[in-house]
Formats: sequence, structure tokens, C-alpha cells
Amino acid sequence: MEEIAELLKETREESGIEIAEVSKDLNINEIILTNIEEGKIGSFKDIFILKQYISNYAKYLGLDSDKILNEFNEYLFEYTSRIPVKEIEKTIELNTKEVENKISSPYTVQKTRNKKWLYAGAYILITILVLLAIFWSINQITVDKKSAYVVSYRK
Repeated sequence: MEEIAELLKETREESGIEIAEVSKDLNINEIILTNIEEGKIGSFKDIFILKQYISNYAKYLGLDSDKILNEFNEYLFEYTSRIPVKEIEKTIELNTKEVENKISSPYTVQKTRNKKWLYAGAYILITILVLLAIFWSINQITVDKKSAYVVSYRK
């Protein structure tokens, strides 16, 4: 990455172009261009956006963007291949444990105990409310087995 960064910076300086002018022409923030020229790829969250910036910057400077992107890809491959195999295996093992718990056959019925209690509780509550509404309406209609048409009824 340092070689790519130096190439971009030297080409820009040889052309006599200020970084502010490049920033304005490419509509890329000066800080981003400075980070690219210094080889600070850790300041970028997305490698694909970084590749786009490098490609646009190389084209702007009249360089072969495909060649530069190939060098950048080789750098990324070398950087990621330095990760110890044990760390990769440990990460894969952790990820597969998480996935094993989530993946199931579409024909497999997974038991959901918490939802059963929730549905049972809701069913019981609705049944009680319906019974109370029926009891209340019957009491409103009849008094001493007689129909009530008046709000207040005396014996």
C-alpha cells in the first residue's frame, strides 16, 4: 500500500496539482485523499469505497487504475494471509456454532415454550373477559327473572 500511496502522491506533486484542487475536482474530502496518500487504510470502514477512491484518483492523475487496483488487491491478500490459521479456525468455529443453533430444516418444528404460555395466557384472559361480559349483560337485562325496562327497579 505504501508503494501505491507514494506513486499517487509523487504523481500529483509532479503534476503541480494541490490536494485541495484534486478534492474539489473529484468531490472527495481532502482528509480522505491525505489518508490514501499516507497509506492509512485503517481509517476506512469499507474497502470497496476505498478501492473506488483509489481508482478515481489514479484515473484523475492519468495512471492505469486497473494496474493500481490489482496491486492494492495483492496487498490486501498479503495482509489478510498473515492472520494466523488458528485465529481463522477459532472464528469459523464460533460462527458455525452460532449458525448451527439458527439453521433448521423447514420441516422441523421448533418448540417455542415461551410463545405457548403467552398464547395460553391470552386465550384464558379473553375467555374470562367474554364470560364477564355475558354475565354483566344478563344481569342488566333481568332482575328476579323479570325483564328490566327501567333503569331503577323496586320490588
